[in-house]
Amino acid sequence: MKGVVMKIILSGGGTGGHIYPALALAEVIKKHEPDTQFLYVGSERGVESNIVPATGMAFDRLTVQGFKRSLSLDNVKTVSLFLKAVREAKKILKEFQPDVVVGTGGYVSGAVVYAAQRLHIPTVIHEQNSIAGVTNKFLSRGATRIGVAFDVALSQFPKGKATVVGNPRAQQVASLKSNFSWRQIGLRDDKQTLLIFGGSQGAPAINLAVIDALETFNQRSYQVVFVTGPKRYQNVLDRMTTQPAENVRILPYIDNMPEVMAQTDAIVARAGATSIAEITALGIPSILIPSPFVTGDHQTKNAQSLVDAGAALMISEPSLSAITLTQAADTLLLNDKVSEAMAAQSTKIGVRDAGERLYALILDAIGE
Repeated sequence: MKGVVMKIILSGGGTGGHIYPALALAEVIKKHEPDTQFLYVGSERGVESNIVPATGMAFDRLTVQGFKRSLSLDNVKTVSLFLKAVREAKKILKEFQPDVVVGTGGYVSGAVVYAAQRLHIPTVIHEQNSIAGVTNKFLSRGATRIGVAFDVALSQFPKGKATVVGNPRAQQVASLKSNFSWRQIGLRDDKQTLLIFGGSQGAPAINLAVIDALETFNQRSYQVVFVTGPKRYQNVLDRMTTQPAENVRILPYIDNMPEVMAQTDAIVARAGATSIAEITALGIPSILIPSPFVTGDHQTKNAQSLVDAGAALMISEPSLSAITLTQAADTLLLNDKVSEAMAAQSTKIGVRDAGERLYALILDAIGE
């Protein structure tokens, strides 16, 4: 689009998994078209109302709420809020006049992308998970183009409309230069290191298993970095009956997670879309413990796609214990053949140009 300033509306919210891909995409587009004007439309109560303005991107708010899965008075309220949000979104669209609207999931993107479809503005939706979300399924019929992160999601959308592009967050992480050293937290750079991380809030089930496994980890030749989540840190310290040895570090939070991950030999994590995009972008072998508390059990499906590719081990939460965790960790960190094969497979399925692929899809949509 030489000589023309592109105007793009991005919308996605509710969780970081819907927001970070949109911001990573904006970075890629700016490299190609530095003058592109962006407007991010999010929900007033979602985490995006803090995350997006902090990046300096223009931000507009809508009032929306999620649909309950059963018929209830809440749903009646939700429908009326949705229609009101669509009307508000139409006003924003008419004022901003975007060339394209990109939705990355979450209820707020439903109102914005639907409003754009009614106004015949090109729309692109991006599905990060292996199981398509309610919002994206609803929008798929009217979407100009659809980008998915997992092959298995293709069949859930209208035939011929969806393309595998990966998750733009992967490209952001893959292009990162890491200067992190384990010495910064009192460990050694010449030893293999296992990173255990249950998401930004921490995961109680993972934390309990690690507390029970501490005695075993203390005796291992590899290092263990256990990130509890800031709100759960004190609780973990209070529950510990064994103190960590020299090869184990317990931290509440890690700011520069991608930089730390880049120096990690294996990782224990949930199987959210963003985590998987980052893990495979860096080609790290992983032990995935899917959260059972997500829509459609999509984290298990996400994890299964890595297990099927030989890139990860999976432990279901009900079978998670100190024994299953340490056995899986030993498999990856005490057996070079296994970890090298898994790292190769993880690298193979990582999509390091996901942002470029989604950008190409957006140009297609505008040109149609």
